Amino acid sequence: MGHNRGMFSQIGPLEIAIVAIIAILVLGPKRLPEAGRGLGKSMREFKSGIAGISGDSSESSEKTAKAETKTD
Repeated sequence: MGHNRGMFSQIGPLEIAIVAIIAILVLGPKRLPEAGRGLGKSMREFKSGIAGISGDSSESSEKTAKAETKTD
């Protein structure tokens, strides 16, 4: 079997063009930039939320370890 390059390894320029044309037809050329901004903003918030969750778990582990050493 070949290498697994990820979920988007099979998407080429033709597929991107087809998705863009469908988006223009559905949203219209005037609402497309607004939809793109909204999608980008939501992706940034999602990524920061995921980073915050993983950062919070490491911070809580450190606080637990510090609390355990203080009680001893």
